[in-house]
Amino acid sequence: MKARLAAAAVLALLATGCGLTGTSETSGSGEERKAPDMNMQEAAERADTLLIDTINSIKPPVKWAYGISTDGGCEVSRRISVTTVISPERKGSFLGVVERQWEKSGFTHRGTNKSEKTPATYFLTPDGFQIRVLFGYQGQAHFEVATPCVEKSDVEPPKQVPGGPTYDGKKAPLPSEKSDFWSADTPVSGASPSS
Repeated sequence: MKARLAAAAVLALLATGCGLTGTSETSGSGEERKAPDMNMQEAAERADTLLIDTINSIKPPVKWAYGISTDGGCEVSRRISVTTVISPERKGSFLGVVERQWEKSGFTHRGTNKSEKTPATYFLTPDGFQIRVLFGYQGQAHFEVATPCVEKSDVEPPKQVPGGPTYDGKKAPLPSEKSDFWSADTPVSGASPSS
């Protein structure tokens, strides 16, 4: 419970505020940026793309399921949960792979939770989408993208992606898939993971 409250507090601190479409907002660094010129459905699709691109960048690949999608006001949150078992010894490597991908994509690092049980890292895309990975119950890795405030519209559930699961609106299952690499109970030596 404390870990969820801490994660929620960090996410709240990272929030950049809600503005009207096409208006300017101030980022946490004090620089002014323009809110994306899109509606909630377009923002949800952008969030889905960010999540799928992140999952596809992880090598060796992991199994995953959609988490519960939410929308309200002028924002949307999309989630993916990893159903591959990530051992405690491999959490750091997993976070490193994700962080390097996000940095390579031009995202700005906004914070880190260095808790041994619930490590997390938080980034912001150039167009104001907040993205994070957080380890939760049973060491499960959860990805979430929170959109900036955009024009209100109806929002459809995530679309089926080739080779991916179907969104069913239910909570994602706990990790149960084993990976020779990610589930190993030894720390990673100096070599980076490969497919």
